[in-house]
Amino acid sequence: MSRRAFVVVADAVGVGALPDAAEYGDAGANTLAHVAEAEGGLRLPTLQRLGLGSILPLRGVEPAAPPTAVHGRLAAAGPGKDSTTGHWELMGVVTPHPLPTFPDGFPPEVIVHIERLTGHAPLCNRPYDGLRAIDDFGAEHVTSRAPIVYTSQDSVLQVAAHDDVIPESRLHAICAELRDVLVGDLAVGRVIARPFTGTPGAFTRTDGRRDFAVRPPGRSYLQAVQDAGLPVHAVGKAWDLFAGVGIDVKHPAPTNAAGIASVSMLVDALDEGLVLTNLVETDQVHGHRKDTAGFHRALREIDTALSGWLRRMRPGDLLVVTADHGVDPWADHTDHTREHVPLLAAFAGAGGRRHDGAMADVGASALAWLTGTGDPALPGTSFLVA
Repeated sequence: MSRRAFVVVADAVGVGALPDAAEYGDAGANTLAHVAEAEGGLRLPTLQRLGLGSILPLRGVEPAAPPTAVHGRLAAAGPGKDSTTGHWELMGVVTPHPLPTFPDGFPPEVIVHIERLTGHAPLCNRPYDGLRAIDDFGAEHVTSRAPIVYTSQDSVLQVAAHDDVIPESRLHAICAELRDVLVGDLAVGRVIARPFTGTPGAFTRTDGRRDFAVRPPGRSYLQAVQDAGLPVHAVGKAWDLFAGVGIDVKHPAPTNAAGIASVSMLVDALDEGLVLTNLVETDQVHGHRKDTAGFHRALREIDTALSGWLRRMRPGDLLVVTADHGVDPWADHTDHTREHVPLLAAFAGAGGRRHDGAMADVGASALAWLTGTGDPALPGTSFLVA
């Protein structure tokens, strides 16, 4: 029987602070619980049946009796609280050292490359909220043609530019070259292109975002699946976060609707293999803006999609829902939060067991499901058996 594994990462849907969260300024973080409180309760019937309310107390989502999926909380083994390290950990890559951050802005050895590529010294160059960056510097950017460059608590270098000043294709090329030259102590986790359009007072981001991630520092379960002769598909920014390493087919998805459509197509058409999906809007569109109503709406759309996927699952299918970090709306900042991530795994014989473990357990379980074997060189423990 052909086997398939679908891993769906609902970006930033954290479920409670990790033990070291205070070191990141995130003591008491609990993204999902705080969104639920802000919205007067969540309405997620499919996730409830799977066991979401059995993972943690969650207003509006009762514990299932019994849950239909293996459920629990997973923890990062390495440092960080961003999408890059989060996705790496899910697939068995634990970074040995924190990726570099730049709380005081980027040093001259970075700025010189930006000036060489754009002809201008950048605007901003400090930690900044992305939407505020285009509001506060967009008009000057349009006049001066200087790019807007900013960072956050995460290991990111973001370059924002108006489409009429630096066309999207050129912005992507600039960020790709920055990715290549930022090495060693400057090897930021992601260089992110942030194109926008509009007029002063009404600037809006386009769907042309592109993430250029540093290559993973080690072998992943994606490569282990490939080594077994099975295809690996990536939906959304999952391909970007692994710099394409271990992935055979890329399905771009700048929105949740596009990502859900790609997964639906693969559920119906894929013969075998692994699908790793990132659904970005709970993070990018709603999380950083502390838009709890939008966050809940995005969760409900995912919940509806899950219902359809589960109805169409085959006997040889594994469906995992998880996350990569948090973005708590109650935090006193707008960045990611250092949190556990949920585990909901539906497969024949799941039995509704509780499993708390490492994020790498997702990759270990996907490989075991697809091949019947593990990889002793990679971290993680399969949750397929008690």
